Amino acid sequence: MIKYPENLDLRRLVRFSADSGTIWLGENRMLLLHSAALSSLRKELINSVGSEATRRIFTRMGHASGTRDAELAKKIRGSQNLIDAFVVGPQLHMLEGSVQVTPLKVEMDIPTGTFHGEFRWDNSWEAEAHVNAFGPQQDPVCWMLLGYASGYTSAFMGRFILFKEEQCIACGSSHCMIVGKPLEEWTDAAEHAVYYEADAVVSRLLELTTQVDMLRSTLEQQRQTESMIGSSPAFQRAYELVTKAATTSVSVLLTGETGVGKERFARALHQTSGRANGPFVAVNCAALPHDLVESELFGVEKGAYTGAHATRIGKFERAEGGTLFLDEIGELPLAAQAKILRVLQEGEIEHLGDDKTRKVNVRIVAATNVELQAAVKNGKFRADLFYRLNVYPIVIPPLRERTLDIPPMVTAMMEKFGTLHNKRVTGITDKAMKALTAYQWPGNVRELENMIERGIILAPQDGWIELDQLFPSLNAPDEMAASISDSGSLEEKRPPEQAHLCDAFLATGLSLDEVETMLLTEAVERSSGNLAGAARMLGMTRPQLTYRLKRNQDANLPKE
Repeated sequence: MIKYPENLDLRRLVRFSADSGTIWLGENRMLLLHSAALSSLRKELINSVGSEATRRIFTRMGHASGTRDAELAKKIRGSQNLIDAFVVGPQLHMLEGSVQVTPLKVEMDIPTGTFHGEFRWDNSWEAEAHVNAFGPQQDPVCWMLLGYASGYTSAFMGRFILFKEEQCIACGSSHCMIVGKPLEEWTDAAEHAVYYEADAVVSRLLELTTQVDMLRSTLEQQRQTESMIGSSPAFQRAYELVTKAATTSVSVLLTGETGVGKERFARALHQTSGRANGPFVAVNCAALPHDLVESELFGVEKGAYTGAHATRIGKFERAEGGTLFLDEIGELPLAAQAKILRVLQEGEIEHLGDDKTRKVNVRIVAATNVELQAAVKNGKFRADLFYRLNVYPIVIPPLRERTLDIPPMVTAMMEKFGTLHNKRVTGITDKAMKALTAYQWPGNVRELENMIERGIILAPQDGWIELDQLFPSLNAPDEMAASISDSGSLEEKRPPEQAHLCDAFLATGLSLDEVETMLLTEAVERSSGNLAGAARMLGMTRPQLTYRLKRNQDANLPKE
């Protein structure tokens, strides 16, 4: 029989916070549920979809939980011997209240893929729940627990390890017994592996509902582009304005903070409009030198100025039949603003150094992160151009106002940057996702992209993106207020500074009375002998201080 190592490292990972209503195991959010609630769910599923489909659902639930715990095991005991690292799973299974696990035999070698494990289970919640609902059984019923064992061991070993329950309390045994080994070593592997596949029965039950949902969203999905992800009300309001503008030729003014994705909205407008087959030309007006703005936008004739060796068309002609996106339009000089106004009004341009007008067919989408009305008052932006652009304004919401969109955006970004950097990650931890949705995002979507890319780079291959990989310089306070003591009760977590202070006192070797005398004397000295001031410093009344001083003084008098 294998002896478990001390589980203090695991208990320290469990944190309870009544104030925020959260429980954590490392960076994974946990739930403290009544076993009766899961029992009720189990019973309703069996009665509605049958035992086979229910077994598949519960097996897959356990498998997902075991896979998560395997990642945690590698992280906290990866440097220890193989068996001590592996039994994190059984220890967590017990700590999580699922079952008492006694390892009887474990033979394993990761490089060769060798594994054989035998475990005794006592106090299985699942067997107890099933017997209470349906009475004694002919076949084992610890489906979720088996899924956990298989998921945990498979993730730990890097290959499919299948566990079977050879004895079960529900079948009249005094305890449950499970055996695990590689899938191909079981003669009836196919019969049991089916429970780890997606449940087709439940899928069929939900098929009609899914079809209705798909029909409702088909038109909208066809009109959205890959880079446009969002279902929050703030996003939908802005996107609805884009779709309405797409059916017209109106010029659009996109406003919003830096990094909110104004160019994405401009591209979505172009791609869903009748100009989708034409070019989309983006210009960052803030990056154009003022003496080259007109030639870049409107083109230049040969010899118009020193260095103009050939006639060159500008951005307006390049966008012919399509869309010209003028980002940071508020940075344009007034002379260029006047010419853009003429394009909007007459649909004509002139090359620099030429008096010949040229017709252009271009939709202008302008964007700015500054208040153009204020720029008009300050004489930095033409009022007539502002009113011409402001015919159809669209305000792009900041990311902090569309937190519901963050999880799907993160998923898409992980796929994007995982492919870019040839890196596979399993996902993002619950604590990291909670931090992303709580963050205020001064840099908006652009900042989120940069953060996810950093997380992809820092996360281990096939691992999870964790909080400190997204916010490496974040000194976030630990909100977890209580942990599990040796006796199994909750104990308040001390602040780090308190623990350091206790360490310092204990290192001195002073007795408790000596420490008290030292603190009392120090307070009196710092208050220049003012006992009332010393008492306030120590958080007590003056009579209490006087009593303690006298008591310590009497205790230090030589005895006759």
